[in-house]
Amino acid sequence: MVRTPSTMLPLGTSAPDFSLLDVSGRTMSWSDVAGEHGTVVMFICNHCPFVKHVADALARLGHEYLPRGMGFVAISSNDVSTHPADSPEQMVHEAEQRGYPFPYLYDESQEVAKAYRAACTPDFYLFDSNAELVYRGQLDASRPDSGIPVTAADLRGAIEAVLAGTPVPATQTPSIGCNIKWKAGQEPDYFPVG
Repeated sequence: MVRTPSTMLPLGTSAPDFSLLDVSGRTMSWSDVAGEHGTVVMFICNHCPFVKHVADALARLGHEYLPRGMGFVAISSNDVSTHPADSPEQMVHEAEQRGYPFPYLYDESQEVAKAYRAACTPDFYLFDSNAELVYRGQLDASRPDSGIPVTAADLRGAIEAVLAGTPVPATQTPSIGCNIKWKAGQEPDYFPVG
């Protein structure tokens, strides 16, 4: 299991817009998913053991914070020709099985992942009500086989700060996961080699 860290997009970055197909068949953009108080963008997929380790916690976060005015969206950008378990058809089943209360979008071109400088699954971004990045990094310190319980402490703390109108802690730890499965010849310049 190769461990790829997130790129840590600079804080203050404006949320890149997108137009992607949801598992429901609806095309969605930033304005469709943005919350009143902020928005969580998660790059995930179906097959990754790091995502499977936290998937139920992601569903719980959505159920907890969507009613409080926090927007949530999950995006899968993996190349399905090499990873068919991440296909849109399988994404439908994954969203149903996990009970995701948020849109799960398919980034077939991988351009949205590149716009966010996403590198791994899972990769988390929290934008404030002005669509400016205030947190990027890990969900928490738990990893598969680490023995550490999944609490979502890091992302939860950042969400709570945004909702309270207080500064999000500046010390943020990169997420770790499987690398995004880029199409051959489409790897971005920030993609780690080796």
